[in-house]
Amino acid sequence: MTDRIIYLDSAASTPMRPEAVEAMMPYLSDVYANPSGSHRFARRARRAIDEARDVVANVAGVRPNEVVFTGCGTESDNTALSGAVSRTGGVAVCSAAEHHAVLHVVESHGGIVVPTDRFARIDLDALARELDALREAGRDVAVVSVMAVNNEVGTVTDVAAAAAVVRHHAPQALIHTDAVQAPSWLDLRTVAPHVDLLALSAHKFGGPKGVGILIERDGPRIDPLIIGGGQERERRSGTHNVAGIVAAATALQLTDAERVGEIARLTTLRNRLVDELVARLDGVVETIPRNDPAVTKVAGSAHVCIGGVESEALLFLLDEAGVCASAASACASGAMEPSHVLAAMGVDREIALGALRLSLGHTTTDADVADGLEAIVVAVTRLRDRASAVS
Repeated sequence: MTDRIIYLDSAASTPMRPEAVEAMMPYLSDVYANPSGSHRFARRARRAIDEARDVVANVAGVRPNEVVFTGCGTESDNTALSGAVSRTGGVAVCSAAEHHAVLHVVESHGGIVVPTDRFARIDLDALARELDALREAGRDVAVVSVMAVNNEVGTVTDVAAAAAVVRHHAPQALIHTDAVQAPSWLDLRTVAPHVDLLALSAHKFGGPKGVGILIERDGPRIDPLIIGGGQERERRSGTHNVAGIVAAATALQLTDAERVGEIARLTTLRNRLVDELVARLDGVVETIPRNDPAVTKVAGSAHVCIGGVESEALLFLLDEAGVCASAASACASGAMEPSHVLAAMGVDREIALGALRLSLGHTTTDADVADGLEAIVVAVTRLRDRASAVS
């Protein structure tokens, strides 16, 4: 076992940016008052939240009063979907490749799950048919959720195109996007105009865990999930995590400013990683081909399926070598079943059993890619040799 950590799991969580850590420190040690109070000390804390809200609004291209701070991305998704269903009594709809923070909520409300294409994007023709069928059955649609960037395979969904389908076939429905994976790769200003509800999570872009963001445009049009204190204009009760909110805004602003350069840098690293894996190991399939003109994938995603190995055994050996990676969503790690995203894409089960999600981020270096590559080649070769010896 090595002491060196080779971190190739940025889709699960990113290291905090030093600037975000620095920004939050005064609100952990000095400005500790409850921002809901009325005295001047409380007002200092509340002013920090207001300034952070302005930063988030600017990056997302929305108004400050449309920004709601939550406890995590999962809470933001749950609030959007359950809040829409609660307000209208209508049906929730999503794709089969959504994160479980969306998929399980839709299923819990007896909603509709729409199939995807082979790239894990919602099938727009199928979506139109489902919305028409609901209308013909006299059932209103409360909300349709379309993921901006898939957390497992890195596919970018054309949110504008999906929104156009919803506006045409179910004009009363709210449109929600789980944009948790988007800030590092997409300009949120190009996404937000097409949706009513947009969810973010700070730890996915160099902020702290425990801070989420829900953008609720032209609201409120959903019921709150958490009530009791009246914070966030009655949209999310609970004492504010002032330090975390300040750090989240700082991280988001830096991510927005650095996005273009980081995409170029990480595209080069990702391509090198995948190309060398394919060249050095037989049976490696890039799940979403980079060069297919029919699809767009984000620069940080290097998802592959490796024949002749199982993800669980491979991840164990990689962990021993100090490589942090995953097979699917971090929330599903440890599960013995193949990814529901790969199943939605129609990937054969035997191939999906060898899934490996390698994801790059703002701290990924050339050395991480080189060392990670070597560790993967060694681990796969070892597993295949072992299998051959047994057979």
